[in-house]
Parts: sequence; structure tokens; C-alpha cells
Amino acid sequence: MKTYKAGIVGCGNVFPMHAITINQLENVELVAVCDVKEDRAKKEAKNFNCEYYLDYKEMIDKEDLDVVHICTPHHMHAPISIYASKLKKHVMTEKPISITMEDANAMTEASKENQVVLGVIFQNRYNVGSKLIKETLNSGELGKIISGKLQVTWKRTDEYYSKSDWKGTWDKEGGGVVIDQAIHTMDLMRWFVGSEIDYLEANIANRTHEIIEVEDMAEGIIKYKNGVLTTFYAINYYSYDAPVEIEIHCEKGIVKMIGDKAVIEFNNGKKIIADNNPNEVFDYGNDVKSYWGTSHVKQINEFYECLVEGKRPVINGVEALKTQEMICGIYESAKKRERVYFEQK
Repeated sequence: MKTYKAGIVGCGNVFPMHAITINQLENVELVAVCDVKEDRAKKEAKNFNCEYYLDYKEMIDKEDLDVVHICTPHHMHAPISIYASKLKKHVMTEKPISITMEDANAMTEASKENQVVLGVIFQNRYNVGSKLIKETLNSGELGKIISGKLQVTWKRTDEYYSKSDWKGTWDKEGGGVVIDQAIHTMDLMRWFVGSEIDYLEANIANRTHEIIEVEDMAEGIIKYKNGVLTTFYAINYYSYDAPVEIEIHCEKGIVKMIGDKAVIEFNNGKKIIADNNPNEVFDYGNDVKSYWGTSHVKQINEFYECLVEGKRPVINGVEALKTQEMICGIYESAKKRERVYFEQK
């Protein structure tokens, strides 16, 4: 079996999810890491017994890589991905795919033109609750979806933002609670509904944070072309990270997700429940947030399985574009204070 040589750009908070997952794959070798902050790059290179670089171009040019993992601030996803694709390297990037549709489209075009795979992390689709909901909706057992709602109420203090040189900015993060915190839940809802968006209308505001440019609150509606109307509410000034909530009202029952737990109650009294197995754990090391769970492992494993089999992963650049278009549409609607319509594709 071919051994894939991987390099990671970005040694920050999400780095362990990629590095430690790579380390446990038999057919993947982490050969280099890169970060603009030398202390972080040097530390992780020592931890994983590999080379380190301060410039991603130098790493990609010098190392015989097969795959580049991108764990950088959002605005760097596009230039790194495009550079790697042009040198025939496969790419696995953290969400969001980018911060603009222009960059996101350029990334997918570069991967297509150079016949490489572009994967985008949306690990919550791999939770057992998420999978149960999607499979049950697809089976038709619940009938048609009538409507849906989601809520994300988390806590991000000014102190949290003060420790970062990119979070809380439009030009580097691309937004606030929508593109960073709520995007996973909004991606799930779009995936569950399984239809193109017809239009959306949104409001955003910064209500409590003094040192950021971006929104800490967002609410609105999204109407899908299959007739489903969904609502969303997201803030990052709650008193703690409350479990995310999704509810989907269907003809034959109601779907509820609280955190990772899914409960499906049918009108006939039947109930199905799925939750993550508490015994299914993966040790990412100290100071890694517990809510990241094992789903990064599952998605990255699948990515490499697709490389072996010559297939494109389910969450690829084209799929991620759909969620990015939704996120960008929310910002456009809120800033222009008008409804945004989506073209038929």
C-alpha cells in the first residue's frame, strides 16, 4: 500500500486533530509542519519527529508531499490550497473553505484543473446522531420536511479575542459567530434539508464585544427550493457553550438534536435515539477541547481511504461551496439589509 507523505500548515488549536490522526494511520507519514510562529512550529516538529518550516511555499517546494493539511487562519486557506493544488498536492483544509466565494471557487477550480482532491472539514456530519438523522430523512420514513430551526448559544469573551491576531476581523476571519461557531450547525441543517437554497434574509450585530469588528449575533431565515423554511439564531455571548439545538418538523414526526444526541419521535409513537458512544474516545493530548470528539478522525480517515480508492470524498470542495455560499449570503443580506436570492443551478 502506498504511504502518503503529509505536511500541515498551521500549528494552532486545531493542529492536534490533524497531526495525531495522521500519526495513527498506517499509510500516512507526517513529514513536515509549518507555522509563521517559529516557537510553535519548532515545538510540534519535535513532538512529531519531523521537519519544520516558517513558509508554506518552502515546505511544499522542498518536501515530497502528497497531501497538505491547512489549519491556518481562514484568509490563508485559499492561497495555500491553490499553491498546493498547482504543484499536484491533495489538500485537506479546515472549515470554512475560505472567506469569499471568489476564493472558494478558485480553490475548487485549481483542484479540478490539477486533478487533485480537495477535502474540507465538517466533522459534525460524522457524529452518530447526525448520521441517524440524515439516514432517516433520506429513507422517507418521516415524510416531507415542513420546517426547521437551529440555535447556537456559545461563549467567546473579549479575552478570547485578545489572544488572537486574526479572530474578530473581517479580513482574516471573514466574520464572527456565523463563519466560526455556527457554521457547523448551519452546514448540518443544509445537509439535512438536502435542497438548494431559494433565498435567505438575515440580521447581524455586535452587541457585547468591545474589541472585535465582526458580529456576535446573527438571526434569520433560509428558504429552500423544496419549500422548506428554516430559521436560525446564533450568539457567542452566552454564559457558557450550551449544546447546539436543531429541530426539524416533518410530516410524520419531529427530529431533535441537542449537542450530539439525536431523538426522532414519530407521530405513531415510535422513537429512535442515537448519541456518541462515551467509550469511543481519541486522545488528542492536553488542552484540546473535548467537544471535538472522534469525528475529525473519522473524516480524515475517510479522506485517505478515498485517495487510496481514487475517489472524491463526500465533503469535497464543491460540497463545501454550497455551505460557503450560504454563509456569504447571510453576510450580504445583513449588510445590505435585503433578501438575497440564489440562482438555480
